[in-house]
Amino acid sequence: MSAADATGSAAAAIRRTPKSRGVIADGSTRRSRTIRYILLLLFLLFVLTPVYVVVITSFKTSQDTTAAAQWSLPQTWTIEPWQKAWDVLQPYMIRSLSLAVPAAIISSMIGSANGFVLARWRFPGANLVFAFILFGMFIPYQAVMLPLRTTFTALDVTRGVPTLIIAHCIYGIPICTLIFRNYYATIVPNEIIESARVDGAGLVQTYLRIILPISISGFVVTLIWQFTSVCNDFLFALFLTQQNNGPVTLGLAALSGGHKVDYAASMAGALITSFPTLLVYIVLGRWFIGGLMAGALKG
Repeated sequence: MSAADATGSAAAAIRRTPKSRGVIADGSTRRSRTIRYILLLLFLLFVLTPVYVVVITSFKTSQDTTAAAQWSLPQTWTIEPWQKAWDVLQPYMIRSLSLAVPAAIISSMIGSANGFVLARWRFPGANLVFAFILFGMFIPYQAVMLPLRTTFTALDVTRGVPTLIIAHCIYGIPICTLIFRNYYATIVPNEIIESARVDGAGLVQTYLRIILPISISGFVVTLIWQFTSVCNDFLFALFLTQQNNGPVTLGLAALSGGHKVDYAASMAGALITSFPTLLVYIVLGRWFIGGLMAGALKG
């Protein structure tokens, strides 16, 4: 038998071989893929169940907000809880945005500068300085709350948004430094910095003109992280501000407090409070994932 005949016989045998039933190109069976989708669906239902209760409760009247009717749709749909919640939370929302935006930007800028110096300027004791900065991530809020309040009082810093901006910027420096330090150490090529050095650019010029424009992915990660942390903070707001100048978390606590709780208004207030962070994730979510995949959290 010639080589051509042998090759043709082998090809014919392969064509006659029956394909395995239920096997997909990636090697997984239809059964395993079905089980995977079922588990994902169950997990999705588990996560969305509280959201369902919050949403339907926010459109109920006070007569419908009972324990027996918590899973039922409203008998009478109304937006009065949303109006009540918005009337209470509107000034708090404005203060929260005026707090979260500058705090996120300032802490991200400081963390970016620290991360660049620690990643590319290997001065004596750089690792020790980096360790001391990271140590700030492990100090609980509760341990420093009273000393921090005493310090702000001694410095005569006005209680309110300015106090919270300083506190959140200080507490945001360690995580922002960690993110940017790892980002610059793993993503930014050494050739770029060496080229700038050959052209006569100093450390500050290299950072401002070359490094900063290519740090968008890292900034997206830190801005989302800090914005979310500041908007969700309650402990700093409780100790460092007052009811008339605090952020939205204090307003939500005031809305749900009292002897008779308005559950519908409280649920509507919780949804209103979550809108800014939800909007940030929707707008910047794609870049957030890109920043994580680019190495912003690799270590």
